[in-house]
Amino acid sequence: MNLEKVVFGFFITLAAALNFGFWTGPIDSVMAHNGTELAAALVASLVATVLKFGDRTQLGAVHLATSLVADLQLVVAAVVWVWAHEMTSEGMTPAHMSVVVSMSGGALLANFVSVMLMVSEIVQVRR
Repeated sequence: MNLEKVVFGFFITLAAALNFGFWTGPIDSVMAHNGTELAAALVASLVATVLKFGDRTQLGAVHLATSLVADLQLVVAAVVWVWAHEMTSEGMTPAHMSVVVSMSGGALLANFVSVMLMVSEIVQVRR
């Protein structure tokens, strides 16, 4: 068993699972989405991105690209969350939450692609 592959798979799957947990719920419900879970999804996604550096294969490049997409979308979601919560007079509104959850949904799609790439790589190695 390759420990590096285990850690890599763990963080890819963790990022997707945390992002899914945040994304689940009514899109405009402020109470249904937890900022701590969004922060945890962002941290796990950033760690997964760092783990993807150094892989010089074509598949590694696509892994890195999907991870960068997820990172960008989660960073934008976090910035909107902080801006709405701290900088606006009305605080987090359903409109703000819709943007945050939508960005998280895009990141979830990128995470899903990354997990599917990982699974397809595993299937190819087994053959």
